[in-house]
Amino acid sequence: MSHDPSLPRRHFMTALAAGAVMATFSRTSWGAEAALAPGLELGPEQPFSYDALCDQARAMARQPFAAVPVSHREVVEQIDWEAHSQIHFKPEASLFADGPGPFPVAFFHPGKFFPAPVRMYQVENGRAREVHYDQRLFDMPANSPAHGLGPDAGFAGLRIQESRLAGPGHPDWRHNDWAAFLGASYFRAIGDQYQYGLSARGLAIDVAVPGLKEEFPAFTRFYIEPAADDANRITVYALLDSPSAAGAYRFVLTRGTNVVMEVQAQVNLRRDVAQLGLAPATSMFLFSKTAKKTRYDWRPEVHDSDGLALWTGSGEHLWRPLEDPPHHRLSLFADRDPRGFGLMQRERHFDAYLDAVHYERRPSLWVEPLDAWGEGSVLLWEIASPEETIDNVVALWVPKAPALAGSELHLRYRLYWQAEEPFPTPYARCSATLRGRGGQPEHPPRPAGVEKFVVVFEGPSLAALPPGAVPEAVLSATHGTFSSVFTEAVPDGQPGHWRAQFDYKPEGTDTAELRLFLRHAGQSLSETWLFQFQPDPA
Repeated sequence: MSHDPSLPRRHFMTALAAGAVMATFSRTSWGAEAALAPGLELGPEQPFSYDALCDQARAMARQPFAAVPVSHREVVEQIDWEAHSQIHFKPEASLFADGPGPFPVAFFHPGKFFPAPVRMYQVENGRAREVHYDQRLFDMPANSPAHGLGPDAGFAGLRIQESRLAGPGHPDWRHNDWAAFLGASYFRAIGDQYQYGLSARGLAIDVAVPGLKEEFPAFTRFYIEPAADDANRITVYALLDSPSAAGAYRFVLTRGTNVVMEVQAQVNLRRDVAQLGLAPATSMFLFSKTAKKTRYDWRPEVHDSDGLALWTGSGEHLWRPLEDPPHHRLSLFADRDPRGFGLMQRERHFDAYLDAVHYERRPSLWVEPLDAWGEGSVLLWEIASPEETIDNVVALWVPKAPALAGSELHLRYRLYWQAEEPFPTPYARCSATLRGRGGQPEHPPRPAGVEKFVVVFEGPSLAALPPGAVPEAVLSATHGTFSSVFTEAVPDGQPGHWRAQFDYKPEGTDTAELRLFLRHAGQSLSETWLFQFQPDPA
């Protein structure tokens, strides 16, 4: 199962919820060395560089794995969600609260679901100093079980606050963060809608491999380096460790209207890995209007992401709607040197969800490789889930080359956290997938075993059609037959809004792969819609 129990989705989201308090700030001059916030204590200086971190990961991979020990585990186990939600890092104690750089950094307290201490370091001018845990850095109730922890409890993770230099009309940094690292190798960021949603991970090992338990590598150390020039960026270095791998990571995080992370990583394998997952994204999909017939919920849709978008190495744009399948489902999309892929949230209307947690504001996450990744596959793992509190969707890149003990992998990629795809397709996009009974209501009885699909596309390529032109629906399937195929403009008066409608009858009980795109005069007009159809058992 691809949900790490150390990071329950809904509670994590609540802990990171950003408010909308506004304030005015004055610029603070920066000295050659960061001024320490009240109560924050740092250890002695030590040399630091990304190259040295890579050397450390390489050396670790040659040694047996040793898990980070948890002191006072019996106390940490008592810090459940309720207790943890009452422990708050004091904003005035934040790292870089007075500079350098615009972004203060706060820390998470350990708890039942993230018990292992993660060491934190401040980096400046090629020197690192460890940030020491101290209970006095946190506000907590007098009866909190956390009082039973000693100074070696450590921090659980970090979050990057909004700019302390922002003026009127911007969020108050003391109450608002825009990126966070917490639990295993999970991290996330808000998008241009000021909302958290899906997560990314540093590395995934053995996702959906029959007979193997998924392994969750963890970041064990973070090194945090502020920008020295007022730039809207901050750099976070991380050391990753697990039974199968050790790694060094550099994240350059840029805060604009969206959040962009440039990731550089070196992964060293301790042992053979059946399936190595790179640039993994983890999200939640419970139901949408595509197939709500199996759900009983007052909301029309519930999901953090509604589809997987792919831009292949050959230039094809693909769209695969997500589902909550009756059984766990694995899909592989073979490619060479992909241009990008991502878990997207395309439905952006509040009325589609009617939920105060604002699913319509959840960011999409797009992965852009910065090097040639060679042959491999984008893997999509959809897990049957009864609740929205569980992340049940994983998308990642799996290299074709075997992941063997002793090997060293280098990769660079960029992550975009924002509402829309960063590289808009010139083709019309799929905006909805609707299903129903096949046949026509005016011609009963409806044929047995026939499913009706209505796939909606919109975009400028369709708006530019000559008057009277009707796009052709190009359909294919691994098995089964199509009938009643036609396209029509959606009768809402919006230019470039078309839908393709067809009936589909499968042959047998094997899963069928359906494909559809629109074209006119030999030219493709839309991205390619993909759908995995599972016939009802006989």
